[in-house]
Amino acid sequence: MINLNAITGNKMKRILVCLMAVILPLFGMIAQEKKTLTLEDLIPGGETFYKYYPENIYGLGWCGDVCIKPDIDTLFAINPVNGKENAILLREDLNSALEKIGLEKVASLYGVEFVYGNIDEVRLLRKGNVCKYNLKTKEAVVLSKYEETAQNIDFAPNSNNLAYTKGSSLYIVSVDESGNIKNGEVVSDKDGIVYGQVVHRNEFGISKGTFWSPDASKIAFYKMDESMVTEYPLVDIDARIAKEAPIRYPMAGMTSHKVYVGVYDVNTRNVVYLKTADPTDRYFTNISWSPDSKKIYVIELNRDQNHSQLIRYDALTGEQEAIVIEERHEKYVEPQNPITFVPGNDNKFIYQSQRDGYNHLYLYDIDGSFKQLTSGKWLVNEILGFDAKGSTLFYMSTENSPLDACLYKVNIKNGKREMVTKESGWHKVSLSGTGKYIVDSYSSKDVPRVIDIERTDGKGKVINLLTSKNPYEGIDMPTVEHGTIKAADDTTDLYYLLVKPFDFDPSKKYPVVIYVYGGPHAQLVTNTWRGGASGWDSYMAQNGYIVFTLDNRGSANRGLEFENCTFRNLGIEECKDQMKGVEFLKSLPYVDQNRIGVHGWSYGGHMTTALMLRHNDVFKVGVAGGPVIDWALYEVMYGERYMDTPQDNPEGYEATNLNNLAENLKGKLMIIHDYNDKTCVPQHTLQFMKTCIEKRVYPDLFIYPGHDHNVLGRDRVHLHHKISTYFFENL
Repeated sequence: MINLNAITGNKMKRILVCLMAVILPLFGMIAQEKKTLTLEDLIPGGETFYKYYPENIYGLGWCGDVCIKPDIDTLFAINPVNGKENAILLREDLNSALEKIGLEKVASLYGVEFVYGNIDEVRLLRKGNVCKYNLKTKEAVVLSKYEETAQNIDFAPNSNNLAYTKGSSLYIVSVDESGNIKNGEVVSDKDGIVYGQVVHRNEFGISKGTFWSPDASKIAFYKMDESMVTEYPLVDIDARIAKEAPIRYPMAGMTSHKVYVGVYDVNTRNVVYLKTADPTDRYFTNISWSPDSKKIYVIELNRDQNHSQLIRYDALTGEQEAIVIEERHEKYVEPQNPITFVPGNDNKFIYQSQRDGYNHLYLYDIDGSFKQLTSGKWLVNEILGFDAKGSTLFYMSTENSPLDACLYKVNIKNGKREMVTKESGWHKVSLSGTGKYIVDSYSSKDVPRVIDIERTDGKGKVINLLTSKNPYEGIDMPTVEHGTIKAADDTTDLYYLLVKPFDFDPSKKYPVVIYVYGGPHAQLVTNTWRGGASGWDSYMAQNGYIVFTLDNRGSANRGLEFENCTFRNLGIEECKDQMKGVEFLKSLPYVDQNRIGVHGWSYGGHMTTALMLRHNDVFKVGVAGGPVIDWALYEVMYGERYMDTPQDNPEGYEATNLNNLAENLKGKLMIIHDYNDKTCVPQHTLQFMKTCIEKRVYPDLFIYPGHDHNVLGRDRVHLHHKISTYFFENL
């Protein structure tokens, strides 16, 4: 021990200099050390997630050609020509008006909406009351009423009429020209029959169950008879003694529900049903009205899903008038979009079809004649609308790149096509009332978020509303790389995402986790912020792992043949493509070939389990969330589209049933399933666990009570801690 009392003068100075020489660099190292992120920072539901989420402006929209920007206390109108913002509504004024008529105050202005294209009036819902507030007079009035427990509230266009559901019943509230309210008109029936709600388990683009006519005089609605469908016995564990909470769940090859389309007349209160073909084993989708509110168009599909018909009905009588369009395909036809009429022309509409291999736009006359508006080896993602004249159609597409979503316009007379958005990336666009302006919110691999207002003719000033800073500035973030490899067919390009640790050293060997989904209607590798890498990808890379994602054949936005090559054998071709990804990984000198893991959820849970069983010499660790194990246990609409029925395709169901491969398990596999899963019922996992035990192989199991097919909210952080820890301990 040094006796400081015995040290004096120069000797003491020399000791202090030496001590400082050691201590100062340590302080420097501490000062230079950058923050690393936790799951709380990176996973939705985490306490600090939004601190590291790119800045955004929420609730932007249009009232005519005026851009509306809500905030907590103020509603702004933005001039799209010069970007000038004006405060047009204060929360304190609105709350004062609501208080005068005895209604609850609002906590923010995000819930109000402009209606009828009138910049002076907003509409909002307050505990069973539909209110209107006038921005000039600063007065609020009650327009109509509804049940406080109402669901699926649906307002008629340019009207105060509304529909809503409560339980299995449909309620219509109408308001006449004098403001008189006719409330509580009900369409209801016996148990097992549901009105005004989503049918066919949200397939075929169905997201609602009521459809108002343009003049608000009638409403078309779904009636779904589930009484013949076997009840599936889920359990409610929140009761003192757990009780049954069954759902109607038609499994592949079993009896499915029947659907009818009704039309309710607001003035006469009469209901007629469309005189369709027998609803047994038939799907009714993509309902739309003619502009004159006299005709209804429905796309109908057989249970085999290989023959669709666009049929026109008389809305007053329910009589069928004409089969306008028919499509057939040897594998499947999948209509997902209702027809869109051309403004100002009641005889022409836009129809979307994959008949040439990619989803494209066709201009149809009501007599069935047509011309193709778009074509090419790319696809249309979405129709946004028309200009004021109805001569130009705006749509989102992948024409620029399979990784991009960009806005285009097409002249419906001459077919001239033009890209509207200027930057490569993933654009989310809203169109103004006349189609003259857009709000364009986009990101790309190196751009967190940019929000602009711009003209659709490319002229005038671009108004920048937001250019988000890099939320990870000052933090050592993993690197992200895009690339392509060939699919197992040796011709098709597949896109991948590679996420590497920020301190990546090519001379070292790294464990790899493959994150997989692989199924229809999903694309993981995109030209979005950080290349589509998730917060969990970054967390794993931060902890010394390489994360690899590959969009195999069967996934979305690459055309019909790319998707339907998996027909009748789900998971087979997809696994072959994923193994091409493994070949690529093994070619990289910094990949530890003995430490490869895989993780995915839902379809990705099936893929994870399949890869662990089919390639047990490659994958050491897997975590499968909500996995489909046996497609015979999955629901009718999705399952039969891609697999046919078990009766028609026994070989395919046998080959893809992972219970048959359970004995192949060698690595560490954890299955996670939600206890209340209504999409992929828990029977999948329970049967698989039972089979594994019989075969003397032992995967791990974790159950999330109270969640339905995914773990959301605060528990999502716990989920990713569970997944990560499993890889840390075993890979």
